[in-house]
Amino acid sequence: MITVSNLAIQFGKRVLFSDVNLKFTAGNCYGVIGANGAGKSTLIRILSGDLDPTRGTVQFGPGERLSVLEQDHFKFDDFSVIDTVMMGHDVLWKVKEEKDTIYLKEDFTDADGLRASELEDKFAQMNGWNAESDAASLLSGLGIKEETHYQLMKELNGMEKVRVLLARVLFGKPDNLLLDEPTNDLDLDTVMWLENYLANYENTVLVVSHDRHFLDAVSTHTVDIDFGKISQFSGNYTFWYESSQLALRQQQSQNKKADEKRKELEEFIRRFSANVAKSKQATSRKKMLEKLNVDEIQPSTRKYPGIIFTPEREPGNMVLEVHGLEKVADDGTVLFKDVNFNVEKNDKIVFVSKDPRAMTAFFEIINGHDNNHSGTYNWGVTITQAYLPLDNSEFFNTDLNLVDWLGQFSSDTTEFFIRGYLGKMLFTGEEIFKKASVLSGGEKMRCMISRMMLKNANVMVLDSPANHLDLESIQAFNNTLVNFKGNVLMASHDREFIQTVCNRIIELTPKGIIDKQMDYDDYITSDEIKATQARLYK
Repeated sequence: MITVSNLAIQFGKRVLFSDVNLKFTAGNCYGVIGANGAGKSTLIRILSGDLDPTRGTVQFGPGERLSVLEQDHFKFDDFSVIDTVMMGHDVLWKVKEEKDTIYLKEDFTDADGLRASELEDKFAQMNGWNAESDAASLLSGLGIKEETHYQLMKELNGMEKVRVLLARVLFGKPDNLLLDEPTNDLDLDTVMWLENYLANYENTVLVVSHDRHFLDAVSTHTVDIDFGKISQFSGNYTFWYESSQLALRQQQSQNKKADEKRKELEEFIRRFSANVAKSKQATSRKKMLEKLNVDEIQPSTRKYPGIIFTPEREPGNMVLEVHGLEKVADDGTVLFKDVNFNVEKNDKIVFVSKDPRAMTAFFEIINGHDNNHSGTYNWGVTITQAYLPLDNSEFFNTDLNLVDWLGQFSSDTTEFFIRGYLGKMLFTGEEIFKKASVLSGGEKMRCMISRMMLKNANVMVLDSPANHLDLESIQAFNNTLVNFKGNVLMASHDREFIQTVCNRIIELTPKGIIDKQMDYDDYITSDEIKATQARLYK
């Protein structure tokens, strides 16, 4: 349990939040949300003791252990993988180290014997004799192969280190768990493993994430940081979002009586609760809405960008034809081969692969940026594409301000016209005169989306569209693509994006493709698909 009393933090004159009084209890997982810069990571740092608040206190239950996801990927380079995980339980690790040191002494005394006996008792009480096998089990669950468990951390690549650090924070089932963006650099299988693990976790968890599907799968409550306040609500992210949007619509409706509004909110809760009960997600076990008070539902003060794609013309029947496409990476790896398919009218396709390089290579080819391949592709004469690349850095190697930067891609370069598009993406006031070269990752993505809106294209080609965006931008982007009248070809790690937008799945493999029109959740759990994958990746 974590109790926060009268908490406040400010940097200079800027107050991030104040007068925060919250209690986080065992058996619940709290999804922390807020716009970029609202203070999500700051709250985690304060709770972890890494940052002192301006005022207020943070208290834990007596004798409770806290574990925090480590962000420094090089901190444990000189330790073995298995030791790095076990070090996550610092009390157990200290006991083990002292015990091992005593046994290594050449002049072992009676006092050493008594101390070793005490330590052995402590070690046994903490289930120390199973520590190594428990650590190995966590590592295996997170996709770290057994042969690497005794290697040094410095020998692992970045994605493997992320998984080890995640195993480290979970080791020993701490009483309080703080996770800041735990799904970064995890593949889908590992994210699903983590979802199931946390959904059945019996202690207190706080998690910051931009992955809406992950938040929905694990969260019983939502902690919203907004306009200098921190509020706590029952329910996961989707419940918070949909209920806040409903409350906002009600607030804007002047002709509804109070009792009508209350009945509408109660019906919303009833419907949402029924959906949760039928959901595959393990959060249903928590009965997360059983104590919800209708009065808790409040409109959000969030601002959502206005992402609006308006195709100049409807796509014709011939959208894209691909014949015999093959791409080999610089290291000799076959990324995909024998890629043959036609894009049909109304197709919204997600491209997937065990090798994430495959989707980027494919998109670069069909957008004319990579001619080093075999096979052909042809776009229909009615088609105009807007491409969102994975790496947009080359677009921002310039000292142009945002007005002039976006003007490069517009036939109308008047400041009034360009301001309108920047304003839709929440660039206001003097922000529009910032230099493109100093933008953050999220700001660059919003600029790239503005550029796409100017094209009035009827096909969207999107390589990881949720990267660097905050939840508000992701939600707005997602909603727009659901209703987009043209075609979408995309790759994404955002499962909610895929599930809600796409109606077709094409998996690129070294021995051909899997091409299915089916629900994405069904695709990733299908035994038939798994068998086909095993054959094509062998």
